[in-house]
Amino acid sequence: MFKWLKNLGKKKEDIDLKEEILESNKEELEQQIEEIEELEQIEEKEETTEDSKEIIETEDIKQQIEEAEEVEEIIEELEDIVEEIEEIEEKLEDAEDIQEEIVDELVEPEEVEEDVVETKPKKAGFFQKLMSGLTKTRDDITNKIDSVLKSYKKIDEELFDDLEEVLVTADVGVNTTMELIDRLRNRVKEEKVTEPDNVKELLKDEIKKIMLESVSDNNLNIEPSPALVLVVGVNGVGKTTTIGKLSNNFKKQGKKVLIAAGDTFRAAAIEQLEEWGSRANVDVISHSEGADPAAVIYDGIQAAKARKTDILICDTAGRLHNKSNLMNELNKIFRVAEREYGDATKEVLLVLDATTGQNAINQAKVFKEVANITGVALTKLDGTAKGGVIIALQAELNIPVKLVGVGEGIEDLQPFIVEDFVEALFN
Repeated sequence: MFKWLKNLGKKKEDIDLKEEILESNKEELEQQIEEIEELEQIEEKEETTEDSKEIIETEDIKQQIEEAEEVEEIIEELEDIVEEIEEIEEKLEDAEDIQEEIVDELVEPEEVEEDVVETKPKKAGFFQKLMSGLTKTRDDITNKIDSVLKSYKKIDEELFDDLEEVLVTADVGVNTTMELIDRLRNRVKEEKVTEPDNVKELLKDEIKKIMLESVSDNNLNIEPSPALVLVVGVNGVGKTTTIGKLSNNFKKQGKKVLIAAGDTFRAAAIEQLEEWGSRANVDVISHSEGADPAAVIYDGIQAAKARKTDILICDTAGRLHNKSNLMNELNKIFRVAEREYGDATKEVLLVLDATTGQNAINQAKVFKEVANITGVALTKLDGTAKGGVIIALQAELNIPVKLVGVGEGIEDLQPFIVEDFVEALFN
């Protein structure tokens, strides 16, 4: 019995030992399994990392390709710009060559043909404005002349009578009209013209001749500086507007300009002149309303001297009650101008309203008697059919028309050119 028990005890000890061994092996197995699982997880992470690296590398390559394509496009654009720059440089070289030619021509004027007009583009702009401004006058003169000539099959005295009537009614003036018709009659006879249609060109030529023969120079007399421009004329003809536009023209030529508001009697005349001065960026010397015009002109001259002004433009009173008052007022201004500004180049500019026709001629006659009128500024030419008054002013009174207003804009006061006027009148 004890032996069996002892054997049983040994077996139990063997079992316990085996259980410990198994338990130990189990723990080792579990540890191995955990290590295997950990290894598998690490391998998965490594694979994921490799995939990520490949994706990143692929995206980097794509970005580099896109950047390379953008660089190529920029290079192509730069090449286009370089080509354009080369074309511009070629044009600049051509322009420099042209400029050198122009400079050479200006340096050696004797080599320039007299028939070539270098300022044609600027002239064309004025000519178009003149054409437009003379529309009513052209309709009244040229269209009527065309109608008269078409109604005749031969040239006779009745034709000349009808042409004479057209010119007189267009405010060309009786004396000027008679002179023109006499000249036209002689030309027809001398050149043996038989067709009425050819008379128009002869009349056009005679108008041009009679205007050029009467006046040798239609340019404003403002050189050398300093210059004094005295502006005269009755109220309502556009003196203030003319001064404002004239100031603007001078400023654009690079001149230093000053205005003296000498029309101290007309209500609001000073304020209107100051407004025009502001638009033209020109200072205005003024006194209070009712002040002595000559005193304003005196102050204007002193200011012009102090500021070394190129051109002083002086407005004057526009009253025309009688010749003696006008003469006394203007003579006082002229004496001040001569005493204080004797070395200045002087221009006495008479402003006339083209819409008044023959009344403008009468005003010119009065002012010519009391002042040394050196030129006329004819305003509102675009609003009248009486533009023929220009012909009478030059041919009959021998007063040069120097400026014409062909619109209401500040740029619409333009130098008068006889040839352009005749062309615009008959075309």
